[in-house]
Amino acid sequence: MTTDRAGPAPHDRRWQALAVCLTAAFMTLLDTSIVNVALPSVQRGLGASTAELSWVMSGYALTLGLSLVPAGRLGDMRGRSRTFLTGLALFTLASAACGLSTGAAWLVLFRLVQGASAGLIAPQTSALIQQMFQGRERARAFGLMGSTIGISTAVGPLVGGLLIQAAGGPDAWRWVFYVNLPLGAAVFCAGLRLLPRSPGSPGRRECFDVPGVLLLGSGVLALMLPLVQEQQWHGRLKWALLPAGAGLLAAFWAWERRQVRHERAPLVDLRLFQLRSFSLGALLSLVYFGGFTTLFFVYTLFLQNGLGYGALAAGLSSMPFAAGSALGAAAGGRLVVRFGRRLVIAGLCTVAAGMLGAIAAVHWVPGRGVAWAAALPLLVAGVGSGLTISPNTTLTLSLVPVRRGGAAGGVLQTAQRIGSAAGVAVVGSVYFAHLAHHGTPATALQYGLLTSVAIILLALSLAYADLRERRVRPQLEPARESV
Repeated sequence: MTTDRAGPAPHDRRWQALAVCLTAAFMTLLDTSIVNVALPSVQRGLGASTAELSWVMSGYALTLGLSLVPAGRLGDMRGRSRTFLTGLALFTLASAACGLSTGAAWLVLFRLVQGASAGLIAPQTSALIQQMFQGRERARAFGLMGSTIGISTAVGPLVGGLLIQAAGGPDAWRWVFYVNLPLGAAVFCAGLRLLPRSPGSPGRRECFDVPGVLLLGSGVLALMLPLVQEQQWHGRLKWALLPAGAGLLAAFWAWERRQVRHERAPLVDLRLFQLRSFSLGALLSLVYFGGFTTLFFVYTLFLQNGLGYGALAAGLSSMPFAAGSALGAAAGGRLVVRFGRRLVIAGLCTVAAGMLGAIAAVHWVPGRGVAWAAALPLLVAGVGSGLTISPNTTLTLSLVPVRRGGAAGGVLQTAQRIGSAAGVAVVGSVYFAHLAHHGTPATALQYGLLTSVAIILLALSLAYADLRERRVRPQLEPARESV
């Protein structure tokens, strides 16, 4: 690896560069959940409609998911550090524009830009880790990345609640976005000095695959749109977009194969999916994120709407999961080289056990004391989540060539975003259906969490099947140079 000043990077500089990447990742992931508790303030301050509030949340997730793979490929071609810094600058400016918005429509527009900017950053983070680290150090770096994912996802409501309570007034929601400004500026300046130079891919035919971008983007949009808008779009016609999205993705697959046959650079080199570690890991991520991210969605709804918790108290209730996730991910980064897929299986079992414990707490502890009763089970679930996400990321990308690291990271994180959207749609439907029919928030939460556990058990079955296949019929992964 080389730095901008040429020559090998010192050991400590790599870890400083990792801190830059993870801080930016924390900012972008925090914005997926920090806005949730600010929505009542947005509604009061801007007079936003329910549909506009929905798009403030879902628009970010949509454009983030759409931009991940093209952004990863762009980083592989044009340089990861350059793409990372461009995305960070745009994200910081978009955050300022969100905070300065004078109407709900402007806020929705800038949230879309903010999500696309976050999509520029995300795949560069995993690709830079692959570029800077090898072996056990890479596993440790991915462990820290897993801690960042777990903590940022869980503490978003808490940070949002603290900011709104501290600011007060009808414009309190603006500080949810303004908080990104000093942090974004500091990270940008540090990134200019610390991030390694990553030259674009060599070769005359390395051009951007525009038809591939359009086909993949249309397919992912058709899949995600009815999922993220499931509660806002009534009727069943929206589900017709799912087979349309599958057809577009099939067309994308055929186009990418054609690109390879004609020796043109594809958006996603489909030979990556010949790596069982990559294909299985991406599928497992899709399923697992469909299970665990829904916890915060239904649990926060239950505490605020069912028990009357404020935004700050509801955010504090998710802290045990965040703490456990940080601990589990740090441990997972050290243990994955030794235990491999068995560690992921142990993590998934721990998540399922913790969530079943949370269900028991909701069932046996009435009233507002449920958050205290659920704290230990959520801590256990968080540890399991940390033992799942970072080891699975390490295993998924372990045999991916560094020169394809951005695109591969984009595919992996796109799977996570689609899984999250699908999980929220499914678990949210179960929660709201039981709430409508029975009128008991605790019962609705239990059924919602049971659905999440079922999804996690599906991920567990995938991991176990892969481990058993490797024991019964060991297979060699294709050589890295062949991809």
